[in-house]
Amino acid sequence: MDLTDSPIPLAALPIAAFREHLRLSSGFADDTTQDDLLAQYLRAALATVEGRTGRALLARDRTLRLARWRTECGQVLPVAPVSAVASVSMLNRDGATTVIDPARYALQADGPRPRLVPMGSTLPPIPTGGQAVIVFTSGFGAWEDIPADLRQAVFLLAAQSYENRDGGASEDMDFGIRSLLERWRDLRLGGGA
Repeated sequence: MDLTDSPIPLAALPIAAFREHLRLSSGFADDTTQDDLLAQYLRAALATVEGRTGRALLARDRTLRLARWRTECGQVLPVAPVSAVASVSMLNRDGATTVIDPARYALQADGPRPRLVPMGSTLPPIPTGGQAVIVFTSGFGAWEDIPADLRQAVFLLAAQSYENRDGGASEDMDFGIRSLLERWRDLRLGGGA
């Protein structure tokens, strides 16, 4: 399984709100000299929160490549929420691509485990030595669409990194940040349960 995502556009990052959170602009006319640094900390915090929760925060396109289906009755997508599946195609070992008719599959976008499900009995077969390529959109939407506790966790984590940027950084995630993320983490049971 190989998952790639499009980068978050700079315009989608809440740099002005983060600058206000840090109180960097208070008393000054629109001081944007540190915006590149703030964007860097926001991107790192977003990636950390997404990794900890298995949730995509800002909406963007992702591409999933699979050598085989987890089961022919449905393929779990590795992040949530998923709002749309743009395309499913099969790539054979020679590099030829066949686009699958969207009438043959559907998105089952329920909760933390969205799935690509067949509209018939099974998903289309993946060619021997080939890949299935699924392009989908994941994320809550724009910054304002992300649940408040996840937005707060991103700001706190980015602020922690910003404040400790001179080498005094702790590798431990603050208890308050972990508490905000806890309800978003999936409970996974061992033994195939």
